[in-house]
Amino acid sequence: MRIAIAGGGLGGLTLARILHRHGIDAVVHEREADRTTRSPGGMLDLHPESGQRALDEAGLTGRFRSEARPEGEEHRILDPAGRTLLHHVPQPGSFDGRPEIDRAALRDLLLDSLPADTVRWRHRLVAAAPRPDGGFRLTFDGGHRDDCDLLVGADGARSVVRSLLTDAPLAAVSTAVELRIDDADRRHPEIAELVGPGNLWGVGVRQILSAQRLGDGSIRVGISLPADDRHPDTCRTKHDLLALFDGWSPRLTALVEAGDGPPILRRIQAMPAGTRWTHRPGVTLVGDAAHLMPPVGEGANQAMLDGAELAAALVDAPADPDAAIRAYEEAMFRRIQPIAEMSARVHAMMLSPTAAEDLVRFFTPQPA
Repeated sequence: MRIAIAGGGLGGLTLARILHRHGIDAVVHEREADRTTRSPGGMLDLHPESGQRALDEAGLTGRFRSEARPEGEEHRILDPAGRTLLHHVPQPGSFDGRPEIDRAALRDLLLDSLPADTVRWRHRLVAAAPRPDGGFRLTFDGGHRDDCDLLVGADGARSVVRSLLTDAPLAAVSTAVELRIDDADRRHPEIAELVGPGNLWGVGVRQILSAQRLGDGSIRVGISLPADDRHPDTCRTKHDLLALFDGWSPRLTALVEAGDGPPILRRIQAMPAGTRWTHRPGVTLVGDAAHLMPPVGEGANQAMLDGAELAAALVDAPADPDAAIRAYEEAMFRRIQPIAEMSARVHAMMLSPTAAEDLVRFFTPQPA
């Protein structure tokens, strides 16, 4: 059986790794030129019940622990005046919680666990069409074609494979702006001390200014705003961004001033919670292609668990991949719906007028 995975992100690579571990070959088609092309992104906190579980099934727990940073779980919430509202410090060296790992390091860990010829770089899927005898004919940018018996769409928010199964719409839920501060400890020691080893959130009225420390010593600065059509025109320069945070503490706006390079702006989208599709033989979806959610810490974890659960289903029913896909999809639909609904609520809360008090309440441990 020829298995093609469209997309070399965390979900697709987890699927390929676990299949390979059980002697099942798969090809990963990735649009990027090589592993260094993609923006490194930020940190991920891997949850025990999802991301860490998937890595355990992939046989990579030891490698993960050597790369992860439990101290990255530290986080602080500040108000616009710079007053600390909440400060969480994790237990030193403990992996019992949700240790942080740079997205780039996690992707490299998965790539290094696969045979060198598993990932076919510069293979951007542009179309997938059913073949008369079953399976799919894949067409890639540049005209190259390939065939497969089973196609897995792990191709992210703007998935090409998704259109074979559902026309679920994408809706804008927020606007995100990103900056990066390189070599923060040497160049901006005050900012490095403010951010600490983990995450910092400055929470205002319907706007958040955040920062997170990465493993290479850089700081990733993020700005979250409502999905307002005006924002793309008011976030082009650091001067524009500083105007949005007029009146905030200089300690916080220093995060914007210190950014290296121009701001990078993205429109954040999500699929409707509870999206399902009618089963179709020979094709399925994992990760953002299946259930694009607001970015509140579940996307990568659920994508990796999707990959692990689909791999397990295929390993358990090698002679009946269609039954394996059906079983995976039904379990995934049940698992994802409450998570997608929760993610939407938390994301809306983060950009609400009462976000600061709501977030402090959300992150404050409740008595048993």
